Amino acid sequence: MPVEEFVAGWVSGALGLVLGHPFDTVKVRLQTQSTYRGIIDCMVKTYRRESVLGFFKGMSFPIASIAVVNSVLFGVYSNALLLLTATSHHERRLQPPSYMHIFIAGCAGGFLQTYCLAPFDLIKVRLQNQTEPRAGRGSPPPRYRGPVHCAASILQEEGPRGLFRGAWALTLRDTPTLGIYFVTYEWLCRQSTPEGQNPSSTTVLVAGGFAGIASWVTATPLDVVKSRMQMAGLGQREYQGLLDCMVSSARQEGLGVFFRGLTINSARAFPVNAVIFLSYEYLLHAWG
Repeated sequence: MPVEEFVAGWVSGALGLVLGHPFDTVKVRLQTQSTYRGIIDCMVKTYRRESVLGFFKGMSFPIASIAVVNSVLFGVYSNALLLLTATSHHERRLQPPSYMHIFIAGCAGGFLQTYCLAPFDLIKVRLQNQTEPRAGRGSPPPRYRGPVHCAASILQEEGPRGLFRGAWALTLRDTPTLGIYFVTYEWLCRQSTPEGQNPSSTTVLVAGGFAGIASWVTATPLDVVKSRMQMAGLGQREYQGLLDCMVSSARQEGLGVFFRGLTINSARAFPVNAVIFLSYEYLLHAWG
């Protein structure tokens, strides 16, 4: 099984994570807290209360973990395409796979990555939702002192199953969404590239950016449900399951609640995924 795709996925995932994490923090807070009037209000309050460091809460853990999850996504995707089409990454411009094969391989990557992602994403969301300013003399300490303490606390208070809160919503979010993600990227690359040639850097950037937007437009409703289920019980309602979370949220806040964070998701998705695909394609080309 080729390993280059896994390594390239890890590196590109780490770069995208550093670029997109501040936007992700704002998105998570908008989805799980009702104290903000919008994106700007959330950004201003976060900066005033927690300084610029507040936007980077929970990032150290994803650098070592969620970047690895991106490695799983791209590695599984590429190797699933290899099984379906018997063509390697470097041969696919001469023998383009069908969009159905791309969609199936993307869904396979999305499905398998959720098993790795669920605990890491939960810890990230819990840390991002800590709005306390940095500990000072006389100020109450935050609930979690860091990612390891967060994981240990969840295990102690909620058991091993607690680390997988929202995992079902995450699976439903990522499985079809990542199929759409790779199909969009490939379709845009093919529209702008002569047959048999590799896409230019500009084409990869634009295609990767729009693929990110397309995937987040699809994913945002279940992303809201996922984030709420991950925060359940911590000063918020405890949900009986995914359907209960959806019905309760819609009743209390209207259908618009499922599109919270869509604007910032889309704004973040373009540069983050443009960088991810450009670095991924560059590394595979360099190693080829």
